[in-house]
Amino acid sequence: MKASDIHVIYGSQNIARMAYELMDAMDIAAVLQKDARIALKPNFAVSKPADSGATTHPEVAEGILQYLTERGFRNISIMEGSWAGADTQTSFRVCGYEALAKRYGVPLHDLKKDAFVERQAGGLTLKVCRKPLLETDFLINLPVLKAHCQTNLTCALKNLKGCIPDSEKRRFHSLGLMKPIACLSKILRPQLTIVDAICGDLTFEEGGHPVPMDRLIGGVDPVLVDSYGAELLGFSIDEIGYLPLAEKLGVGSTDIAKAAIHEHHAEEKQQTIFRASNVARELASHVVADAACSVCYGSLIHALQRLRENGKRLPETVYIGQGFRGKTCEGIGIGNCTAGFTAHLKGCPPTAKAMADFLAGK
Repeated sequence: MKASDIHVIYGSQNIARMAYELMDAMDIAAVLQKDARIALKPNFAVSKPADSGATTHPEVAEGILQYLTERGFRNISIMEGSWAGADTQTSFRVCGYEALAKRYGVPLHDLKKDAFVERQAGGLTLKVCRKPLLETDFLINLPVLKAHCQTNLTCALKNLKGCIPDSEKRRFHSLGLMKPIACLSKILRPQLTIVDAICGDLTFEEGGHPVPMDRLIGGVDPVLVDSYGAELLGFSIDEIGYLPLAEKLGVGSTDIAKAAIHEHHAEEKQQTIFRASNVARELASHVVADAACSVCYGSLIHALQRLRENGKRLPETVYIGQGFRGKTCEGIGIGNCTAGFTAHLKGCPPTAKAMADFLAGK
């Protein structure tokens, strides 16, 4: 398979079969050594089932496992590290991967418990979990195509954040997210990306508003795959700030015009034009964020949406993020980082429900 190739398979009735056929169409077995250490890296930053639009369908991983095991590959594992403050073991169970791993006899690795090593790229020194970086020969990245309230899009490159320690996840936000995401993609290079675009949430990263797109997308260039996903959702490349940065670092290409798109079961293709929702952007107009972590920021946007749905008046301005640590300010703050505000909600992070309840009284 060439770096300029993108394979898209349509459908939704048998997701495992779709993933199997996609692997077969790309002839992945031909590039693998029989003793290769293969790892699948799904997305379940939150503990929600895939039909919420937040996490990778376990059937995607199952189809890949079927394809690999039928061809004699045995050294396979599944690894993930949920977002900061979440429990990966709970996500393994809730998202269906604990049962899947038992059926296929593959180990699950909680990357929150993994050792890390330091690597440099683009002028940054980053901490990266050891297993995906040094103990894997063939990393298969399984992101969900969905919207994100801070980066507009989350897909292949951003899914690699699950391969860094929680402390580094928080530091990414203090560094502005875009550059460290690009630099991480230079350090940690998956050999294959298969995107779950069955029903990603096009409003919130943490799910709840799934949009049927009924397709899987495969490629070896993660920048090109993300660029294809961005175009599918109506974004320009420049609206996804880490993509041009990753291209400059030599990770891959953003030039969709030169990509070779191979479609499978095109008769099942939806003709709908997908668009990421503007809801998160509208709600974000009430937020002043300074180096806010995804889990905290995303929960705040979710809480504001709940207030709106319940007919509550939204606060004019809410402050959030690591940049407010140690500062004494007038206003409403969310999380321990805003302890110096005249009104603030404790927690690192507080739950979306706690945020909604707190803001409803302000």
